[in-house]
Amino acid sequence: MSTPRPVLVVDFGAQYAQLIARRVREAKVYSEIVPHSMPVAEMLAKDPAAIILSGGPASVYAPGAPQVDAKLFDAGVPVFGICYGFQAMARALGGTVAHTGDREYGGTVLATRPDASVLLRDLPGEVSVWMSHGDCVTEAPPGFAVTAGTTVTPVAAFEDVAGRRAGVQFHPEVAHTAHGQEMLTRFLYDIAGIEPTWTMGNIIDDQVAAIREQVGEKEVICALSGGVDSAVAAALVHKAVGDQLTCVFVDHGLLRAGEAEQVEQDYVAATGIKLKVVDAADRFLGALAGVTDPEEKRKIIGREFIRVFEVAAREVAAAGDVEFLVQGTLYPDVVESGGGTGTANIKSHHNVGGLPDDLRFSLVEPLRTLFKDEVRQLGLSLGLPEAMVWRHPFPGPGLAIRIIGAVSSDRLELLRAADLIAREELTAAGLDRSVWQFPVVLLADVRSVGVQGDGRTYGHPIVLRPVSSEDAMTADWSRLPYDVIARISTRITNEVPEVNRVVLDVTSKPPGTIEWE
Repeated sequence: MSTPRPVLVVDFGAQYAQLIARRVREAKVYSEIVPHSMPVAEMLAKDPAAIILSGGPASVYAPGAPQVDAKLFDAGVPVFGICYGFQAMARALGGTVAHTGDREYGGTVLATRPDASVLLRDLPGEVSVWMSHGDCVTEAPPGFAVTAGTTVTPVAAFEDVAGRRAGVQFHPEVAHTAHGQEMLTRFLYDIAGIEPTWTMGNIIDDQVAAIREQVGEKEVICALSGGVDSAVAAALVHKAVGDQLTCVFVDHGLLRAGEAEQVEQDYVAATGIKLKVVDAADRFLGALAGVTDPEEKRKIIGREFIRVFEVAAREVAAAGDVEFLVQGTLYPDVVESGGGTGTANIKSHHNVGGLPDDLRFSLVEPLRTLFKDEVRQLGLSLGLPEAMVWRHPFPGPGLAIRIIGAVSSDRLELLRAADLIAREELTAAGLDRSVWQFPVVLLADVRSVGVQGDGRTYGHPIVLRPVSSEDAMTADWSRLPYDVIARISTRITNEVPEVNRVVLDVTSKPPGTIEWE
């Protein structure tokens, strides 16, 4: 893939490493995450435009704590240190880091010296920043100007503009730090001298050229799930190679109301993609009959998907020379897997393993450098329907794992009706984009007493599970307005037969997971 010179985010074990990389990209500058264990020579071999040293949980004085190789600063590459990276940078360059016993956690008032700073130029004299540290820098390295401090930390920011180096003790990447994005942008533009070229237009142009070079005249196949990642990946490949791409949509009958039609009609209308639809609902329902264990459900759905896709892929391959499989791999997937490459595995949105040994393709992964928010922007730029681009994450096994108990056509229809009401009311309230995910769960094996009309009922509970998150690694329950929750509850109990109770899940992750199964 053709990409600009990267800003490398060196990960010292920070919970915010991916967030730093995303903030750099929000400044229209390309970034990559690398481990702190990567030798300096390998970092420099990537020809970085700049290097950012992340925070981390360790003390720079702890035995075995990661340190910064001083060779990094001999290469002339601009460097920015954050929190732990700031302290490690200070030590490596001859400054002093002290274990004073004083700690700063959370919101802290930073006294700035904007007149003496490029990084903090034009900012107020006092700024609220987010701190999380025990050690502190007490003396800046030679050649560095101290540009900010707190009552506990005398050196909370420094910079050496001539050497194109700067650092801060706090976390500019988090929303709790006022003007944090301005500070990062100042480093990138004004200290490192980087041009903002990481734009959707450039990403599309670069990827189209890369896909054409990789694929040539060969045929390509893609498994569409109805989710954002596969939809955007396929649209991008289609822009590059047109009718050389055939998409296969396996309708397992476990999607929410309207989603199969969205793929078969709206998506095709927007893209002109060749789509092969396989209606396998009866097959999946038959295989799931009587199964209540969630892991067994997942295994069955994965197994059946592979079998159905295998047949469809062979039919497509019989009509042309298919050598490539599109996958919607995103950059967090690459980071978490160590960036490995290999032969095809259907992506985990279907929760399946590798394809059969005799059905092998080379992978086309046009989204592997992108974060989720960038994928959504890319989808809009490619003209995909907003409803598809902003679709909440949805598990590969679909509604099967949102039914607590055995899966049946009746239970699926009941859950679809309740889920549709929840989605309609969320949309009507303008809250779609403030919620990361909104599972609606049917407790099919639970019944409770209720009163509806003039009689007692013995119906199922529905669980509402709206959550807010940035990456699904952690999540909190969404504080939806009470009137929205009330409307959802009233409509479900009035409009969905056999449901007489609606409950709200207020568990964070951890300890709970986002899905119930």
